[in-house]
Amino acid sequence: MADNINPEKPAHIEDVNSQPVQKQYEEVMFYERKPAGFWIRFWAYLIDLLVISGVTSILLKPVFALFGISVDSSDWYAPFAILSAVLFYTYFVLMTKFFSQTIGKMIFAIKVVPLKNDKLDWGTLLFREWIGRLISVTILPLYFIVGFTPLKQGVHDFFADTTVVHEQSYRKRKMMRKVRDNGSGLQEESAF
Repeated sequence: MADNINPEKPAHIEDVNSQPVQKQYEEVMFYERKPAGFWIRFWAYLIDLLVISGVTSILLKPVFALFGISVDSSDWYAPFAILSAVLFYTYFVLMTKFFSQTIGKMIFAIKVVPLKNDKLDWGTLLFREWIGRLISVTILPLYFIVGFTPLKQGVHDFFADTTVVHEQSYRKRKMMRKVRDNGSGLQEESAF
């Protein structure tokens, strides 16, 4: 026998383990704002309810008393109930639009941020604060999902692609991304 040839492996196939393995993906560490959980959002909401109640008592009740209109009706279509609801939703819409937070959120240093855009637009905001909040307030157990989702989103946050985050608190995250090839530059750079 002239050569020591391995009968199990043909001569033209090289050993796969002998080639250097190139990494296709690398692990990247980054910091992101920490989502605000259920309890801090709950306390902020209670403060907002106190603010709205105070404003309603200062602005609406004296006007109704001046005109002799009763504010004691429990019907949803009573004038006081309708104006209180308008004040409630207007407070949340305007404060969130101009400050990204209400007074309760300001006290606890949390704010609303969009997940897909850089800024909250009017359509997203109105949908989040009117329709989403109406659903969350009407079906109260739906609000509890805030505590069980990864980004601490409520139903109204899911509808509007938003979440509430701490302003000064961050968490470390890991993400896998493709390793850049300095060759053609045509390689996909986005993470999965």
